[in-house]
Amino acid sequence: MNRRDILKTAAMLPIVAGAGFISVSAKTAARPKMIKPNRLRPGDTVAVIAPASGATPEAFERALANVATLGLKAKVGKYARGSKDHLSGTDAERLHDLHWAFEDKEVNGVWCVRGGSGAPRLLPEINYSFIKRNPKVLIGYSDITALHMAISQQTGLVTFHGPVATSELSEYTKTHLVNSVMSPPANYKIQPSEYNLAQASALFKPLVITPGKARGRLIGGNLSLLSALAGTPYALKDVKGAILFAEDINEPPYKVDRLFTQLRQSCDMKSLAGVALGVFSSAQAATDAETAVTLRVLRDRLGDLGIPVITGLSIGHIRDQFTLPMGIEAELDTEGATVTMLESPVI
Repeated sequence: MNRRDILKTAAMLPIVAGAGFISVSAKTAARPKMIKPNRLRPGDTVAVIAPASGATPEAFERALANVATLGLKAKVGKYARGSKDHLSGTDAERLHDLHWAFEDKEVNGVWCVRGGSGAPRLLPEINYSFIKRNPKVLIGYSDITALHMAISQQTGLVTFHGPVATSELSEYTKTHLVNSVMSPPANYKIQPSEYNLAQASALFKPLVITPGKARGRLIGGNLSLLSALAGTPYALKDVKGAILFAEDINEPPYKVDRLFTQLRQSCDMKSLAGVALGVFSSAQAATDAETAVTLRVLRDRLGDLGIPVITGLSIGHIRDQFTLPMGIEAELDTEGATVTMLESPVI
């Protein structure tokens, strides 16, 4: 190739590169059609599995008691009681139980024992086509956010960001779980917990960052997991017109700042319809000064989106928590600090 050919080729590179970039960005996978699972009914069987970290024997017994409290029967996964370092088992073992739970014809729903860590490791190996053909209620939060995000995006299945099986099922938490997966009322409105409102920390109090009402499909989960999924096939992508909910625990203000900055740079948050934040709680009581910084960070990172934003809703690593169905249409009202389900999440 002579010098003239080289210069001609070089001149074409920006055009070719630009064209390539445009074609790649335009290839956005269509959102799958929504699939609603059958509602759970008294006497139904729930698979109890541990797709992330494991539970202590005492906590596992509480999980079984919680299943019984709802009038359901438990069927324990083969490896659900296991322990391997920070996980409940190997990737193969945890994946086995997840697939088994959706395959077993006796099982009507799937309740994850706890979050912790490790669920994202399973995402590339999940048989999404199989889950799509066998839709069931899937419940959990924290690290289970990874499963919600991936299964929702790959199959369209409505899944439930709610208590894990080892959670303390307060009357508030139990009521909202039942009203989501068993007997959802029409236009079900979820209001903040009185118990949470009575807590000393300002993080438990609803705080309106930008007032207004928003309607859209619910997406979200644990902030650390949403951030960790950025750059993967399971990341927040198609967010236009959606209501994003997020929560986290034990994250200092600078990390909350970093996590939201990651999301802002990896998806178009200004195209959201609204943002509903839970309680950014701490295992140890945060100082008033640290709490104030966290709230300032939330204002700084989300206050310029031009959409309704509220923090302090009853979502997250707290005793009283909402159950939020991923993918259904809902309404966020910052004035009343409420989330209303505009359609049933189950059939």
